[in-house]
Amino acid sequence: MVPTVDRTGFFRELSIERTVNSSGIDGRAPVHGKEAEPALALPEGESMDFIEVSRHPGWHAIVLNRPERLNAFNDAMHRELRTSLEQAAEDAQCRAVLLTGRGRGFCAGQDLTSRVPAPGGPPPDLGATVEEFYNPLIRQLRAMRKPVVCAVNGVAAGAGVSIALACDIVVAARSATFVLSFARLGLIPDSGGTFHLPRLVGDARARGLALLGEPLPAERAEAWGLIWKTVDDERLGQETEALVTHLAAQPTFGLGQIKRALNASGDNTLDAQLDLERDLMRRAGQTADYAEGVAAFVEKRAPRFDGRG
Repeated sequence: MVPTVDRTGFFRELSIERTVNSSGIDGRAPVHGKEAEPALALPEGESMDFIEVSRHPGWHAIVLNRPERLNAFNDAMHRELRTSLEQAAEDAQCRAVLLTGRGRGFCAGQDLTSRVPAPGGPPPDLGATVEEFYNPLIRQLRAMRKPVVCAVNGVAAGAGVSIALACDIVVAARSATFVLSFARLGLIPDSGGTFHLPRLVGDARARGLALLGEPLPAERAEAWGLIWKTVDDERLGQETEALVTHLAAQPTFGLGQIKRALNASGDNTLDAQLDLERDLMRRAGQTADYAEGVAAFVEKRAPRFDGRG
């Protein structure tokens, strides 16, 4: 059972934010806590307009902040999110990341208003968009040596589904839905969608989701193994904050090694994976956190991990 947390943290209150857009989809999102620190700064001369970042003891909260477009991505938002993730990866005090969205949805994928074919002109190069923005983002999420928790507060559509699935642990509000809407536009699931889907839910369900583009309710997503768990909307904030706080107190280097092993397992043979596990286990056994974990077990006390390798 995930413990509850005091409501004075990042998710100070959970309320409904209503915005107007053409989708007609409604949902709920956590309201940014008043006691959270201000957003991190980008390099000199730049500011963040579409991403909110706040620091908390041991972890960073990153919020997609374009609610009037269901947090659909434009180019600037891509750059801001990648910068925010890089800052979290490089911050020694940050040992876990929480990713969520503001407003009624988690993320609607790409904002297609900037990718509309011009009458009589050449078609937009969507492959270039994938190569420049989405592929690096997915690789960045998967390669980060710190756990990333995704709180899906409403609809996740298009590449928004793929971004959520690239995180390590996905917790969704009960009212949330997952929609692979690509087929409706004559497109294919990108951002690792065709990679993660069949591995998580099997080939038959992956094909149904991708070819039909029907909304998948959060509870069914959990039952199918697409996500870790579903919680009541009003509990999403407390549950995910408790989860990321717990992860931030764990042996961070060891968690990074677990991610590394799991990421490699999809391509490795059993022999290659056994060899990798041996090598990673050898390295993990040399850390101060391993020594602390064993000492705490023998002394029957809570461990105090520093997270370093």
